[in-house]
Amino acid sequence: MVDLLVTYMEMLTPPQGAPLASPSPDAIVTRERLDPASYLDLYRSVGGPVQWDQRLRMPEADLETLLAGASTHIHVLRVDGEAAGFCEFNNVGQAAIELVHFGLVPAFQGKRLGPFLLDQALRAAWSHRPQRLWLHTDTYDHPAARSVYERAGFRGYAERIETFPD
Repeated sequence: MVDLLVTYMEMLTPPQGAPLASPSPDAIVTRERLDPASYLDLYRSVGGPVQWDQRLRMPEADLETLLAGASTHIHVLRVDGEAAGFCEFNNVGQAAIELVHFGLVPAFQGKRLGPFLLDQALRAAWSHRPQRLWLHTDTYDHPAARSVYERAGFRGYAERIETFPD
């Protein structure tokens, strides 16, 4: 078991101002329905360096159900057609939408693609008119994660030490 500092953040209003411009003419964000194999490939590419394992431990049938569900929305960033990152929202259509996963493949980090992906995906999530969007981040996540979320409009509302399987 490992103890992590978990920070809970929420966004109570949609992003303000104009959408962020793409930092690359070849970068686009679209909502996609991924099959489990494609999803897990992208999940591993993004989450491997920060030790994501939640979806890897999920039974295949449960993952298939999750990915096929109307309340799960996955927004994929593609650069020249290559998957470069994604945002996964759960509970779309409910009052509180959770941003469950967000990240970039390491080769695409540091190019201003993360804020672009997050802005595009958040605007799409807010089009469903929730009361709030929320997420949690922890000490294993990318060091810039919290500041990216704050610049996007999230504010912290709780912190606590939580114990997770090692």
